[in-house]
Amino acid sequence: MPTPRFSALPLLWIFALLLAVPACKSNSPGPGPAAPTPPTETVLTGSTLIGEYSAATLGARVPAVPVAAALARYPVRVYRLTYHTSTPAGQQTTASGAVLVPVAPSPLPVLSYQHGTLLPGSEGQAPSYYAAGSDVWSVVSVLAASGYVVAAPDYLGYGASKALPHPYEHAASLASAAADMLRATREFCQQQAISVNQKNFLLGYSEGGYATMALHKLLEAKYAATLPVTASAPGAGAYHKTAFARYILNATQPLSFLSTYVWVLRTYDRVYALNRPYSFYYQEPYATQLQADPFGAVPGRADQLFAASFRQAVLTNSDAALNDALADNDIYDWKPAAPLALFHGTADDYVPFFNSQDAYDAMQKRGATQVELHPIPGGDHFSSATAYTLGAYAFISKY
Repeated sequence: MPTPRFSALPLLWIFALLLAVPACKSNSPGPGPAAPTPPTETVLTGSTLIGEYSAATLGARVPAVPVAAALARYPVRVYRLTYHTSTPAGQQTTASGAVLVPVAPSPLPVLSYQHGTLLPGSEGQAPSYYAAGSDVWSVVSVLAASGYVVAAPDYLGYGASKALPHPYEHAASLASAAADMLRATREFCQQQAISVNQKNFLLGYSEGGYATMALHKLLEAKYAATLPVTASAPGAGAYHKTAFARYILNATQPLSFLSTYVWVLRTYDRVYALNRPYSFYYQEPYATQLQADPFGAVPGRADQLFAASFRQAVLTNSDAALNDALADNDIYDWKPAAPLALFHGTADDYVPFFNSQDAYDAMQKRGATQVELHPIPGGDHFSSATAYTLGAYAFISKY
């Protein structure tokens, strides 16, 4: 495999670039490219104003990032949208999300932001609640205040669709919910006479990185004419599901994320109608405990949690139905047309770095010419988040 040429993004260099961005950004005054004609089928069902916030207020919400106050240039109006989308089974349902609209010179570009993992107890942190301390309330609001209309889907299972189970790490439904939110956002802007151009940027980290990658792929396959991707920057996503499964079930060291992998298995078991008992996947007493509380505590070691027969089946590729489900959620091996930058901490022990490396290598092999890999040296899944946000902003600002 060829070794890619790349360099880490020093934070001081990023700060300097970001401070220079307002002078040359794509949303500066001027006619700009016209927005594409939206699909004839409408998806937007409702909108509610949450509030308007000054640039100074928004900049002060990210005290750990000194450059934030300089980036927050415009007041932002925040709305809750509801819209039609589909469940994994193909049934229509109503979902929700937040739209952040800067009071800024137009036409404005649109940025779709896909949030990271939210446990059921964190329902109130979903974007449409715009709750204090959430990422949409803090750093994403600063991105909006720099001159982007931000569309932030809740995903299925949160907000208006909270009665549904969240299809955790299911590529197709994450992508469709985000794409329909993007469509609803552009419909809303048209209704409200908010001038937007044709540019669509995609950002997200962790589950949001995975959702961003899936969204990019869906938009280029289904909405290339109406929702063209300008650039995307997914961070720390589990893009290579089949390899990740083998990594987990072959591991001898303690892993910090096995409870979330239980969630992935439960999602795939339901979505792909495998309908297997908990005892198929887990040893006792965990099979019984997880059936009673699917989000209950689990051991850190795979050989203590998973049934030996299940581990063996995955490692030998002898479970055809589960292998098909995993492969259906592999989104690392395709050829993006729009610029795409992969960000990932090299010491990430939650979503290992190989997920981004494998995606970069596969895309290069397919002839993609605008894909970049940006390792964050020594960063783990959580410490890399700030460097990701700054690096991703710097990347999309070039377009």
